[in-house]
Order: sequence, then C-alpha cells, then structure tokens
Amino acid sequence: MTPTTGSTGSGLAAVSTALLAMSRHLEVRDVLKTIVASARELLDAEYAALGVPDDHGGFAQFVVDGVSDEQWKAIGPLPRQHGILAAMLHDEKTERLADVRKDPRFGGWPRTHPELSDFLGLPVRDGDETLAALFLANKRCPGRRSDGTKVCGFTAEDEELLSILAQHAAIALTNARLYERSRELTITEERSRLAHELHDAVSQKLFSLRLTAQAAAKLVDRDPARAKDELQQVAALAAEAADELGAAVVELRPAALAEDGLVHTLRTQIKVLDRAHSARVTLDAPYLKALPAAQEEAVLRVAQEALHNALRHSGAHHVGVVLGRRGAGAVLRVKDDGKGFEPSAVRRAGRHLGLVSMRDRASGVGGRLIVTSAPGAGTTITMEVPGG
Repeated sequence: MTPTTGSTGSGLAAVSTALLAMSRHLEVRDVLKTIVASARELLDAEYAALGVPDDHGGFAQFVVDGVSDEQWKAIGPLPRQHGILAAMLHDEKTERLADVRKDPRFGGWPRTHPELSDFLGLPVRDGDETLAALFLANKRCPGRRSDGTKVCGFTAEDEELLSILAQHAAIALTNARLYERSRELTITEERSRLAHELHDAVSQKLFSLRLTAQAAAKLVDRDPARAKDELQQVAALAAEAADELGAAVVELRPAALAEDGLVHTLRTQIKVLDRAHSARVTLDAPYLKALPAAQEEAVLRVAQEALHNALRHSGAHHVGVVLGRRGAGAVLRVKDDGKGFEPSAVRRAGRHLGLVSMRDRASGVGGRLIVTSAPGAGTTITMEVPGG
C-alpha cells in the first residue's frame, strides 16, 4: 500500500509532534510513558504498551496507555517474555496481525485483560541492543461489517510510521538512561568528596576534644583552675566541631534540588520509593513557584523523614504526598493510611519518630509542623512555610 502525499505529510507531522514530546523528558519512566502515549495517538489505537526486558525472562518496566489504573491492578503481575512479545524481543522482527488471538503463538491473557484483536508491534533497538518491545492493539475504525467485525486494521503506512517513531524512541530512551547514570555518578562523587572533607575536618576537632577532656580529668583534683580552663577549651572545640558539621550539612543540599527544583526532585524520589516498597506512594504537586533555597531544602528533608516513617513503621498501603501553594508560601502534606499512633504517648515514651527534627526544620525557615494521628486512623504530617 502506497500512502498518498497528503496522508504522508499528515503522518510525518504527527511523528514530528511525537518526537518533540519525547525530547522534553530526561527521566526514563517519563520517556517510556511519552513513547507509549505518542504511539497510541499517532496510530489511533485503543491500546499501547512498551516493555523493557530484564535478564530473567520478564520485564523490568512495562508501561501501558489506554488502560485505567484500576484495570491494570486487576490484570495482575507483569507479563513474561513469551509468545509474540518474545518474538519481537528475540527475533527482532515487526509483527502486524489482523487478529492476535488467531496467531499460533498466542497463549491467552488474564481474565480481566482487555480484549485485543488487530496488533502491530516491533522492537525498539539501539544498534545491536534491543531496548524494549513496543506494540499497539485495536485500531480505531469508523465502521463494522454486519457480523460485527472491523473493516480496517493496522496498515503498512502505520507500520512505517511506528518504525520511524521507534528509531527516535531508542535515541530518547538511550539519552534518558545516560542522563540518569551521569546524575547518579555525580551524586556518588559529590557524596564521596563531602564524606572525605567531613572526616578530615570533624575528626581533627574530635581528636583535640578527647585529648583536652582527658587533660581536664587528670587536673580536676590537683589543679581545679587549670581543669576549668581545659573544660572551657573543650566547649570551644565542641562549638567548632558543630560549626564544621553544620557547614558540611548545608553543602549536602541535593544537587538535583538546586538543578531541578523542589517538585521535580521530590517526584523523582517518590517514583523510586513507589517501586521499592509494597505500599503505593504518590505525589500531587500542581504548579508551585520556586521557594528560597533554605525553604526548599527544609520541605524536601521533612518530606523524606515523613516518608521514611510511613514506609518503615506505619504498615500503610498508600502514602500520598501533596505539595501546593498557600498564599506566597507552600504547604506540604504527607498522609498515610497506616496504623497511626498517639502523639502524646510517643512523647511520654521518649520516642520522637523524627518529629523533633522535622519541627526544627520547619521552624528554622519560619514555618510550622502539624502532626495529626490516632491509633488505627493513619498519620498526616503537614508543614507550612511562608513565601520568600
């Protein structure tokens, strides 16, 4: 089938739009989602999916478009590399089928899986490496035959457009992977440098502290005046060590926070936590103007501490983070549906769950922290900060 000039121009314009959308993202997960959504829109399909294979016969990541969150949860575990998915990954060939259910490699799907018929899929490759398998199903058609079957399906033109998209998707995905690896390397190098500086600066002060304290202990009986002088020296050295440590902590402000801003940094960390824990971790963060650096760091640290508590101690199924504007400032809310606790009982028991440090961080930037919890009712940590 040879496409007409008009349809080709329209298709290439759509491809161009899709490529621009992919180029706007640097995080791998965002790139994957954009590829899938762009492919589905470009070829006017009901469903689209992209799977990144792992080394164990499954998929490290699997992104779908056209399926609701509720449907996706009901479907169950990620698919394995078998049947047509395996053919795309291992045989490195395009698959265009009028009805996937009639293919001899078709092995069925879970009970709650959408019914797929016509199918178009191909590998996303970077040189000799297969990065992913991309496929679409159920081409939208204007009409049906009297028996209910569709009068159209994926065409050679669709295959050509998807091939073009896949080639550029490989570039976008490779760039995103390189970006994430370079960021991880930068963070690792920065942590190593700061750890070395912290060790050198503070360990010297602590060594002096120990020697001076030992001298004071020996003098306290036979020369109380000199012992007092030595203890004053201990206090001075302790203050210097605290200053050194404080300076190092300030420098530990995440590089990503300075580079990407609070919302993007928090979103990235929450994606990692969502993948790493059985509880669902979500972020709702509408547009938020930049805050002063000290406030952004305080909000991030409080969010991290609250998330740590919720994921390690609450037994929650869902932890939701909301970050939004409040006047000229911002409000952070971390809410879990876990077992909760009695705040006053925690204080009486001398346990703090990081609440003291969170309150200190909030008050340190002119804000306040509110803790709402009760046994069996979950916990909500709310932090309010003024504008700059």
